[in-house]
Amino acid sequence: MEHKKIKMSALALSVLLALTACSDGDDGAQGPAGATGQAGTDGQDGVNGSDGIDGTAGKLTRLATVPTGAEVTGIFLSEEGDLFFNAQHPSDSNNIANAAGKTFHTGTVGVLAGVNFNNLPETLIDSPVPVSDAERQTVMSAYGQYQVLGQTGDTYEGKLPKGLGHIYSMVGDELILENDMPDFNGFIQTGAGKGYLFTNWEMYPGGMSRMAIEKDNFGSWKVTDAMMLDFDGVHGTAANCFGSVTPWNTPLTSEEWIVNSKVDTTTHPDWNNPAVMNTDIIGYMWQLTAPDAPNPYRYGYIAEVQNPTSNEPTVVKHYALGRYEHENATVMPDGKTVYLSQDDTGGVLFKFVADTPEDLSSGTLYGAKLTQDVGQNDPATTGFDVSWVELGHGDNAMIEAWIADFDGIGTDQFVEGETSYMTMADVEAWANGDATYPTVANGGGKVTAGEPMDDRVVFLESRQAARLKGATAEWRKLEGISINTKRAQEAVEGVNTIDGEDITEAYVYLAIADLDNTLIDNEGDIQLSSRVKDCGGVYRAKLEAGYNISRIEPLVMGSTYRSSLSGAARCDVDQLSQPDNVIVMDDGRIIIGEDGFQENNTLWLYEPVKK
Repeated sequence: MEHKKIKMSALALSVLLALTACSDGDDGAQGPAGATGQAGTDGQDGVNGSDGIDGTAGKLTRLATVPTGAEVTGIFLSEEGDLFFNAQHPSDSNNIANAAGKTFHTGTVGVLAGVNFNNLPETLIDSPVPVSDAERQTVMSAYGQYQVLGQTGDTYEGKLPKGLGHIYSMVGDELILENDMPDFNGFIQTGAGKGYLFTNWEMYPGGMSRMAIEKDNFGSWKVTDAMMLDFDGVHGTAANCFGSVTPWNTPLTSEEWIVNSKVDTTTHPDWNNPAVMNTDIIGYMWQLTAPDAPNPYRYGYIAEVQNPTSNEPTVVKHYALGRYEHENATVMPDGKTVYLSQDDTGGVLFKFVADTPEDLSSGTLYGAKLTQDVGQNDPATTGFDVSWVELGHGDNAMIEAWIADFDGIGTDQFVEGETSYMTMADVEAWANGDATYPTVANGGGKVTAGEPMDDRVVFLESRQAARLKGATAEWRKLEGISINTKRAQEAVEGVNTIDGEDITEAYVYLAIADLDNTLIDNEGDIQLSSRVKDCGGVYRAKLEAGYNISRIEPLVMGSTYRSSLSGAARCDVDQLSQPDNVIVMDDGRIIIGEDGFQENNTLWLYEPVKK
């Protein structure tokens, strides 16, 4: 009901109060109406307010949950609507079998069979939050039936005698580890209902499997062949994390943990120190290159699987895309522009622009400089303007020659207090425009000491180079980056790729697992509040001409973080909890995988108000 405001003089109000204090009497005759007053002049228009954030009223639907201890990885949606995803490192105590007799106590690669996720209804139902032991220890789904395609060690009746996910040394061919860390999936279709599924195995040394799979008329799959890819030609890989499939249909795999590119310290002083030969990462990598120390600059890149459907796929590391803790690289439909995430504390959002479409071997690397919205710090509403800092141009051959300078370094060359590898003093000399690298006495490394300056810093110590040139090195666990290729191409190039919808806007989506540490330390370019903290969230950036982005805004955040509670209760079970990776459906909805506090992490579908 609308209430009208009445203005009265003090005298009129006193009369009214006096009258209402009396007993009711007859109504008096109504006097004539007064003349209408002259209208006042129009006031001056106010200043336009800033645009609000789209999507705050979007809806989350729980598509599935994974077994206790597992995170959701490897989300991939095929052209035919097949949704693949993995249960990475589930608890080894899970012992209850699902309807197909599978237990989930080790790394599992699978698919939701029997449903086309490109044809979901608009109104969706939720998969339940697991309650019983059986629900907690298996995959629960709202649509389809989760079918296991492979688990750690599977041999497929002798087709893969060394076992799925098992990593062997290049020297001696001995089993190094039994990997229960399947991550990225990429499906290369070769015909109706069949193709090759590529899966990353995230450990050091790293691995990638390829399964030949076929689907029957009822949506069930079978594996007809399997192999582990041969990475010997690129000196092995390390911690193959997430990835993507390029517009020209080749898988990209990302090397993550092996790099130590901390912003504030010398980076690799100890790789040839005999005292660390048997420690965690370096110890495993020694097994690839002994008797020499492993060359750290041979790891930490994006690798492309070329000729992916041939009998012997070829693996090429693209050094020109930079070296850091890669989570994901996603190529835009132009075949040239690539957005890349660094999964670490104090990381950088990178962009690479190739010289030639569909050729990632040479191009220019950039780092993103962010400017936070003035007067804002809440993660759910605070956005950032983006500008790009050019770091340098390079090609694989030139960079590989720089990398080779660090080959063959043995333990006999180790001297306490010195290093053969690159240092912050080297990076600072490059950033300052010095003519030569510093000497060892001035803090430089032995290999480059006193040598003429070059751009190797850009590609071997990419985070350091970006930070010192002014890019924002403050992201915390910047995870998956994703687009829908068809929507992006239609919005940017005007190519009609999706029938029935006029697409004028498309976005790059970025998952952030933790909104803490360098994001909330009240320093630098990003100074968010700690309200969301470790519950994380998903951002997006509108694609502009040339597939550039100039603005990043929050799309959906996890709940308010409750530090007074423990375990899963710190983040609401019905909201996001540390989103790890995202994919974009043809209809503009977003599928998000969790790596969070929950006992059973969730595969979410999010429908933004504006797609």
